[in-house]
Amino acid sequence: MPDEMPTREAMEFDVVIVGAGPAGLAAAIRLKQLSPETGVVVVEKGSEVGAHILSGAVIDPIGLDRLLPEWRAEDTPIKTEVTDDRFYFMTQVGAVRLPNFMMPPLMSNHGNYIVSLGNVCRWLATKAEALGVEIYPGFAATEVLFENDAVVGVATGDMGIAKDGTHRGDFTRGMELRAKYTLFAEGARGSLSKTLIARYGLDHGRQPQKFGLGLKELWQVAPEKHKPGLVQHSFGWPLDNATGGGSFLYHFDDNLVAVGFVLHLNYSNPYISPFEEFQRFKTHPAIRGTFEGGKRISYGARAITEGGYQSVPKLTFAGGALIGCAAGFVNVPRIKGSHNAILSGMLAAEHVGEALKAGRSHDEIADYEEAWREGEIGKDLWKVRNAKPLWSKLGTLVGIGAGGFDMWCNTLGFSLLGTLAHGKPDSQTLRPAIECRPIPYPKPDGKLTFDRLSSVFLSNTNHEEDQPPHLHVGDMALQQASEHDVYAGPSARYCPAGVYEWVEEGGKARFVINAQNCVHCKTCDIKDPNRNITWVPPEGGGGPKYSSM
Repeated sequence: MPDEMPTREAMEFDVVIVGAGPAGLAAAIRLKQLSPETGVVVVEKGSEVGAHILSGAVIDPIGLDRLLPEWRAEDTPIKTEVTDDRFYFMTQVGAVRLPNFMMPPLMSNHGNYIVSLGNVCRWLATKAEALGVEIYPGFAATEVLFENDAVVGVATGDMGIAKDGTHRGDFTRGMELRAKYTLFAEGARGSLSKTLIARYGLDHGRQPQKFGLGLKELWQVAPEKHKPGLVQHSFGWPLDNATGGGSFLYHFDDNLVAVGFVLHLNYSNPYISPFEEFQRFKTHPAIRGTFEGGKRISYGARAITEGGYQSVPKLTFAGGALIGCAAGFVNVPRIKGSHNAILSGMLAAEHVGEALKAGRSHDEIADYEEAWREGEIGKDLWKVRNAKPLWSKLGTLVGIGAGGFDMWCNTLGFSLLGTLAHGKPDSQTLRPAIECRPIPYPKPDGKLTFDRLSSVFLSNTNHEEDQPPHLHVGDMALQQASEHDVYAGPSARYCPAGVYEWVEEGGKARFVINAQNCVHCKTCDIKDPNRNITWVPPEGGGGPKYSSM
């Protein structure tokens, strides 16, 4: 029988921030800049700040310039400025470079920097702590606290609960972190943000949020292969024209190359494996040479918001707001979101600061909603709002061309298309397996291409094994009848960490969940065709521990 829970202890703050990513840390820093006496705490589920941060990343420094104007004069992890910006269309045997002059000006990476976003967050955390912000890594916020339908804080998860619900010897009750305002900066598909969107109907009248799955490896390459400052984006092979996605290579720091692959999660063929497509991409004749003589040193994966302007939900509610990628501020054509995350964290902090100064609490900072749409974030997303729906509707070749034309028009202040709709949520785009052909992916060679388990090992992923499962299957019979029998078990392919398996036993299929492998990408929560899988936070400190990602 589960043990009876003792009462949680509570701590009071002016502002609680969930998530120590760019948005959360920017909000914390800005609050302290405006009012040093404001009590601010940031709670982070990763074992340390940056442990769960995964991004390309080429950053537009506009957010940092506003937040910390003197940053260029300091010793920071932001060292490699973009010096060469290239775009390619890939065929199976070649690569066609697209002239830069064809690209809308917003696509230029001139003045941007190639970084490890995890290391940037670690640096931002030192800035926040120097201002008096309290940061609690290793504590997952698992519950939103409400009073009179207003958010009044969050509770962190209990530690030391066994799979059967009993308390282990190391049991520790979670804490209540109560606040006048709570900002949610959980990133894409945040578990608490998702419940808030549903509770308050924040997505009413909006287009469904769209997602991509980003996979990334960090390599140390041979010195003669390294081209510091080179940014290379591509689309096309290995994906077919009907499947959206793209890839990147970023050369930075000391012989490091970040290679990544983004697959749009509105794909229709249930036999597609994003992980295998990524491995296959590296074998392209124009790509593989970069990694000869090199060493793969890290791997990770994370869902990305792709809906853009028309999919951003209402961000405010009594007692709090959504910021950063929890709000959906990624600019998909630019493959950038950290600049908008920082700007949104600052913007929300400024509105919260005004409310606190006026003696208010637990009300709605409604002006933040209008401010982001009329400000720099809104202008950034407005120009590219049709790129994703055009790609989805028209396919890669025609869709990217049409999207580029629309971006040029928007740069000039008009659009012939208005604002296009996205259509179905990503969970509803799979076709039955009987209508599709299996894809024969090649076996990994262990030098350039790899399997999932060796990749997860490089992510330093770990979970306490004796804990309640954090991947909840609502109806196991439905999972068998639909996910397996109709769609041929796509979870075994869309998961980039080998969490899900369908195992044949005695002529019957059994669904196996290897939760220990989970890298917290949230793809299962997004792509399951019945929305039958729900991701919730495991014990704080669990999951990946990314280094320099």
